[in-house]
Amino acid sequence: MLAYIARRLLLLIPVVFVISIVIFLIIQLPPGDYLTTYINNLKTSGIEVSESVAESLKRQYGLDQPIYTQYYLWMRNMVLYGDFGRSFQWNKPVKEILLERIPLTMGVSLATTLFVFLLAIPIGIYSATHKYSLFDYSFTFVGFFGLSVPGFLLALVLMWVIYNLTGATVSGLFSTQYADAPWSLAKFGNLLSRIWFPMIIIGMSGTAGLIRVMRGNLLDELQKQYVVTARAKGVPERTVLFRYPVRIAVNPIISTIGWILPSIVGGEVLVSIVLNLQTTGPVLLQAVRFQDMYLAGSITLILSILTIVGTLIADILLVWLDPRIRFGKVGE
Repeated sequence: MLAYIARRLLLLIPVVFVISIVIFLIIQLPPGDYLTTYINNLKTSGIEVSESVAESLKRQYGLDQPIYTQYYLWMRNMVLYGDFGRSFQWNKPVKEILLERIPLTMGVSLATTLFVFLLAIPIGIYSATHKYSLFDYSFTFVGFFGLSVPGFLLALVLMWVIYNLTGATVSGLFSTQYADAPWSLAKFGNLLSRIWFPMIIIGMSGTAGLIRVMRGNLLDELQKQYVVTARAKGVPERTVLFRYPVRIAVNPIISTIGWILPSIVGGEVLVSIVLNLQTTGPVLLQAVRFQDMYLAGSITLILSILTIVGTLIADILLVWLDPRIRFGKVGE
């Protein structure tokens, strides 16, 4: 197991390197750059910018360098000094913006991930073992509802309902008095008292999808010969269910960690904007709009690394849960 993990970790280095190149190239694909957009906005406002000023700004932002030089400097500073570059739009280091947003984003993402898995797996098991019951139909309805209704629309409706019923606002991760206050136990408690709403909204579609996956997989496993044989031998139903069928049926769900982590950390951009969340989603949207390449590139690279890390975690969990994978006998 340790050798497998070490080998996978070594493979991550070239993968991350290639991904960083692709990200930087994609960000550079749209015509122009941040400076072009900035100058055009000034001209639209009636402010003329001379050619000498434009050239001076290019040198200041490092946009006069070839694309490969810009990439080399970005990666070198990131690896050697932890410097992700400077955000043109925010006019401050990207690291400062990430340090402000990443902890809150990770808090929301971890809470949402736990919510999705702790809710979806038990409900999926119950629906499969009580097929066509009232609860099964109810969970099926909720599942299709969660998959079909956009998160931002659900957020708007629930915000309106809660405000009309209680007069309370549930947008944002902090109450007004704690929004700009330094961290304290009171502020952390305020975060915990409000994080439930974005957790439910962002996790709704993921939970609904995983319920359907778990139910379908478990129903398929319960019809296989080894389950029928175990029941015929008088093995207790709970043992029959949890010894192998549940462990095998949960494999596809564990494998989704690779894409669940970055999708949640991305913040469900529209939901984050509607709920006024201080996460990376709205920042990434603005960075892409204004071609703020170092900020957009850094956030996208972090999301890509999270995808790789999530996939690694999923593979390790699958090897641990399913002996067939460990010994290379899946499908035999």
